[in-house]
Amino acid sequence: MRRGGFSIIEIVITITILGILLALAVVSMNASQVNARDAERKADIEAIAIQFEGYYKNPMSGSSTMWGDQYFMSGGSYPGVEYLDNSGLTIITPEADPKIFRAPGVSVDQPPSIIKATNAVQTPTGVQPQPTTKTYVYQALTKTGAVCIDPFLATCVKFNLYYRLEKDDSIQMVTSKNQ
Repeated sequence: MRRGGFSIIEIVITITILGILLALAVVSMNASQVNARDAERKADIEAIAIQFEGYYKNPMSGSSTMWGDQYFMSGGSYPGVEYLDNSGLTIITPEADPKIFRAPGVSVDQPPSIIKATNAVQTPTGVQPQPTTKTYVYQALTKTGAVCIDPFLATCVKFNLYYRLEKDDSIQMVTSKNQ
């Protein structure tokens, strides 16, 4: 005659199965979060590129905007790499949501995640500094291919934006429409 209840073996098997299912759920959730952060990075870079294209194609071509004792050119030039702080980005992209300049997990109270390239190597593996999952790299270039620091010194005729995907640790590059 058998008594009611579960045997120790049945309980151990049930707990083991639940543990495996829980582990699979955690792995799946982590992968989903990584994919979401990568999608946000891609969307940020695309939005930044659109803002910089708008700056280049400003209908007030050749005009300047006064900010402090500096002027920001617009129309026919992309922003130079020196204008990537909060104040500069606010002036050159007044319509932009400040969140696009911050990588996933970076608060709008913190400095922008977009940093300037220090070399003119136009490949994901050659650009310096390398982007991280918390930083984007902006590389403005002159017609000679040098890094464009300030559009008043030389016209910034094209740009590249670089970002790193968390999922596969690869570096992606988005180029300007005007090359």
